[in-house]
Amino acid sequence: MEFIDLYAGIGGIRFAFEAHGNDCVFSSEWNKYSQITYNAFHGEMPFGDIHEIENINEQIPDHNLLTAGFPCQPFSLAGVSKKNSQGRLHGFDDPTQGTEFFKVKEILRIKQPETFLLENVKNLRSHDKGRTFETICQSLTEIGYTYAFKIIDASHWVPQHRERIYIIGFRNDLDITVEQIENLFPEPPEQRIYQLGDIIIPEEEIRKLYGDKYTLGLGTWNSLQRHRDRHQSKGNGFGFNMIRRPFAGNITRTMSARYYKDGAEILLEQDGDIPRRITPLEACMLQGFPEECYKFFNGEVQQPVSDGQSYKQFGNSVAVPVLTAIAENMTNFIETNDLLINEDNVIINEI
Repeated sequence: MEFIDLYAGIGGIRFAFEAHGNDCVFSSEWNKYSQITYNAFHGEMPFGDIHEIENINEQIPDHNLLTAGFPCQPFSLAGVSKKNSQGRLHGFDDPTQGTEFFKVKEILRIKQPETFLLENVKNLRSHDKGRTFETICQSLTEIGYTYAFKIIDASHWVPQHRERIYIIGFRNDLDITVEQIENLFPEPPEQRIYQLGDIIIPEEEIRKLYGDKYTLGLGTWNSLQRHRDRHQSKGNGFGFNMIRRPFAGNITRTMSARYYKDGAEILLEQDGDIPRRITPLEACMLQGFPEECYKFFNGEVQQPVSDGQSYKQFGNSVAVPVLTAIAENMTNFIETNDLLINEDNVIINEI
């Protein structure tokens, strides 16, 4: 398949689909630091803000698959009457107008690729009291797609709890059923690809390479402990997450984009009283990025961006092995059933 990589971040989804022989023909990412890392990883500078694309037909190439990890925003339902909710909504009557999803929807509507994969945080399902997800689902139906969704926890593949919602859709004329799409979501493997102990750099090596660079400052550590104690006194469960040695069988909390601030969700026990953050290399490995990316964080070549930006990028990214499993299922299904179209826009063979 030829596919486009929207809201691409640092290209985790691209790695997954390229691993199964698919060809990325267009990518878009607005953040300048993510663009730098994307270019380092993939040898290609993505297009910037997708809202600057004025002519979708001319500026975005034809493709078979659209992928997007779009940001989540509430949609306004103002002005949408009962009668026009029964048909396709246009212009200012479209409740997705002004959101990031609107651009994804318009590209799907105009380019009509055979299939798509959307990825988002688990809370998309309940965001804005469920109205956001309901509007997305209605929009996908309106533009001619059959779809299914599933929340998958990456901890079955990598040692990190990371629940994300995935939506797979196919164009209606391909006659793919919801049940067939649901079968494309991968079953968890019998065991993880690797354990936490396999990717944590030994303390002796950390000290040798970095000294105390990744050890929390005393002020930050004291602040985290006060924050934990304050919430515990109120009966709340908030606080930092300390991973105790031995690390082998542990699973971390979800690494977030705020990890650079204090590392609260993943702290590693070490000698002495103060824990450390994981390094950017360990973050890269925790998210399951391919080994070709390690060189940018192990000193072999220059790191594309600062540690802080790297933490943000990995915190915003996907667990690549989960996407690779989805990509394998989608690619095999499309190839097996000859669902791609030829140059004359004629379906080769409907399922």
